[in-house]
Amino acid sequence: MGTDGHGTTVTFGTSGFSANLISVDGPSMERGSIDSTHMGTTAAHSKIPAALYDGGQVNLTIEHDGSDDPPIDQAVETIAIDWGGQGAGYIESFSGFMTNYSRNAAIGERMQATATLQVTGEVSQA
Repeated sequence: MGTDGHGTTVTFGTSGFSANLISVDGPSMERGSIDSTHMGTTAAHSKIPAALYDGGQVNLTIEHDGSDDPPIDQAVETIAIDWGGQGAGYIESFSGFMTNYSRNAAIGERMQATATLQVTGEVSQA
C-alpha cells in the first residue's frame, strides 16, 4: 500500500524561502566502505569497515514565483521535509544549503524551477 505525497512540505529555517512544491527527491543518503583486506587477514574473509556517512542531496521541483528569491547565496540553514502524505508522514531535518536553482517556462504550462539542496550533516528523522 502506497501513500500519496499530497501534504509534503519543505521548510527553510533561516531564509524563510517557500514555494509550491511539485516533487521532492532525496535526501539521497549513502555510506561507503573501505576494503582494508590484506595478505595477513585471517579467516579467509574480507575486512570492510564502514566509511563516512554522506547525507547526499535533495532535488526539488517547485512552481517558480519571481517574487520569492531562492536562497542560492545564503549560509547553511536547517531544512525540514515533512513527508505529510495523508497524515502518515514523518519529518526529516538536516543542515544544508541550496547549490542550484534553475527556472523553466513553456507556452501553455506553469512556470517551474528545479533546486538542489546539499545536505551538510546528519539527517534526523522524527
